[in-house]
Amino acid sequence: MLAASDLHFRYGSKSILAGVSLSVRPGEVLAIIGPNGAGKSTLLHLLSGATKPQDGDVSLDERPLRQWRPAALARRRAVLPQAPLLSFPFRVLDVVMLGRSPYAGQVERQEDLRIAALALREADVEHLAERIYPTLSGGERQRVQLARVLAQVWPEGGEGGAKRPEGPDSRYLLLDEPTNNLDIAHQQTALAAARRLTDHGHGVLAVLHDPNLAALHADRICILQGGAIVAEGAPDAVITERNLETAFGLRVTVMRHPATGRAVMVPA
Repeated sequence: MLAASDLHFRYGSKSILAGVSLSVRPGEVLAIIGPNGAGKSTLLHLLSGATKPQDGDVSLDERPLRQWRPAALARRRAVLPQAPLLSFPFRVLDVVMLGRSPYAGQVERQEDLRIAALALREADVEHLAERIYPTLSGGERQRVQLARVLAQVWPEGGEGGAKRPEGPDSRYLLLDEPTNNLDIAHQQTALAAARRLTDHGHGVLAVLHDPNLAALHADRICILQGGAIVAEGAPDAVITERNLETAFGLRVTVMRHPATGRAVMVPA
């Protein structure tokens, strides 16, 4: 389990996170939603180990992140930032293969290539494998970057439907606004790919702007507001008119999706 305990973070005198405790569990999708400036991306950076908290701690399998070697940590968690920066004229396949870098010398190249091909397919960019990355559209780049992080944590020997028991080898995918620049069809594709990773017993955290995407794809939802958790739990318990109006300052109506029965919201 990837767990945060009583995290505090400040920029100067401004408190960004205040006493946040949260866990990403194997085999589930956890969605983080909340208004702009709520601390969502900061929380993700702390959970990834890219940023250190001023107070509190983050642990992976009950071992503080600061005790993990970088290469070992990279084999256990991957991070998709909001705006990945890459301007080199790499082929798309080469970009996705960057996700396999932590396994150099540990996995046969053919296995790396097989997993990269699977990740390309999961992110619906298999047809772009030979394209030069900077020539792609913004949405295509986003999907390639998703494929890269999927390749980083996808289990060796795993195909889309095979189950893998949860345990100490679970891996974690941290996604910061993974649907940026994506059309509505590829938003679903991206989150469905993340969901399939949990079928292997791994964990996914996704920072999302759209509460409806969170309600559709997540097992648990956490609402952040002002650097604190104001609601956490199953989607139906969190996606309520009161919670959303409190967090976003917007009057909404929550109803049931006619096909799935899940909560969906529309502005009132």
